[in-house]
Amino acid sequence: MNATLTPEQLETLGRLDACTVANAIETFQERLRNEGFADGSIRCLFPQLKPMVGYAATIKIRGSAPPMAAGHYPDRTDWWDYILSLPAPRVLVVQDVATQAGLGSLLGAVHINILHALGCVGAVTNGSVRDIPAAESLGFHLFAGNISVSHAYVHIVEVGGAVEIAGLKIQSGDLLHGDLHGVQSIPLDIAGQIPPVAERIKAKEQELIALCQSKNFSMEKLRAAVTKDRS
Repeated sequence: MNATLTPEQLETLGRLDACTVANAIETFQERLRNEGFADGSIRCLFPQLKPMVGYAATIKIRGSAPPMAAGHYPDRTDWWDYILSLPAPRVLVVQDVATQAGLGSLLGAVHINILHALGCVGAVTNGSVRDIPAAESLGFHLFAGNISVSHAYVHIVEVGGAVEIAGLKIQSGDLLHGDLHGVQSIPLDIAGQIPPVAERIKAKEQELIALCQSKNFSMEKLRAAVTKDRS
C-alpha cells in the first residue's frame, strides 16, 4: 500500500463530513463521480458519532448454511494477525458472500470488543451485525445491511482479498471515511490534499447559503454569485 498519513492528517479528515470529502475528491478527477462510495443498501447505525477514518482490513464470510459434516465450522484466529499487520486506525470490512447474506452476524459483542482492542474504529458489511449496545458504548462505528439476532453458521472464508460492499470496491489497506451519509474510499495519493480543498469548497458553499438566507436575497445576486463561483 502507499505511504500512510500522519495522525494529524487522519484527525483532520475525521473532522470533515462525508459529503464535503466527496466534493473534494471530485475536483481531482481521479475517478468517475458514480464510483468510490457505498450505496444505500448499507446504513450507518450510529449517526451521532463523529466521522470514521481508517485503513480497510478485508475479509469474506458465509453463514446461511451449516457445514456438510460436524456441527460447526472451525474457528479461525489468523485474521487477527492480518488486522494488526495494517496501519492504525483500522476498519474491518466484511463481505458476506452467502446465498442469503446477513442471515447471521459475525459481529457481536465479543468480536466488536476484540476488534476494538486490535485498534479498529469501526466495521463495514453488506451483511448483518448484532449486540448494538455493545458497539455504541465503545463508540465503535457500524455500517451494515441489516441487524440479526443470531450468528447462524457464520465462518470466515477469505482474509485480505478484494471485496465489494454495496457497490464500493475495497482493497486491503484502502483508506475509508464514513459518517451518517455513508462510506467512501479516499485515494491515498490525494488524501493529504483533501482537507484544504474541502475547506475552500465549504467556504464557497457558505457564501451561497448566507445569500439565500439573507434579507437582501435576489435572483440577480444569486446568479452573480453562482457565475463568480464557476469562473
